[in-house]
Amino acid sequence: MIQNRKATVNDYDMIINLWERSVMATHHFLSFKDKEEIKKELPLYFPHLDVRLWFTEDSIIGFTAINGHHLEALFLDPAKIGKGYGKQIMHSCINDFGITSVDVNKQNENATRFYLKSGFGITGEDLTDGAGRPYPILHLKYNEQQK
Repeated sequence: MIQNRKATVNDYDMIINLWERSVMATHHFLSFKDKEEIKKELPLYFPHLDVRLWFTEDSIIGFTAINGHHLEALFLDPAKIGKGYGKQIMHSCINDFGITSVDVNKQNENATRFYLKSGFGITGEDLTDGAGRPYPILHLKYNEQQK
């Protein structure tokens, strides 16, 4: 059974480590320099978001970061990808936390497919990420009928 709890400052190092391992496995398009910059920026965002750790009895699965009804981040431990945990977390984010939107790197095709399968539809695109880096971002909205 998957559970979650609100992250605290004491969890930040573990979260950043998990983020880094997940990004290495899934975000091959990011340059090393950009990865390092984003890694430094992450802890600055955490206090402004509802950051949740997702886990089973014996291990951390991943983390989410929520801002209102927007899913800012969903990262899984690379060893846990493809085992149905993401689907369970997404289900909880929609039903328990009221998530209605998410942005995703266009170059992260697996994540894009995952969100589309989860009932999200593409509503727009930016050519750069929020910091102006050259990574196109897709904007998605949840639509119950798309599932």
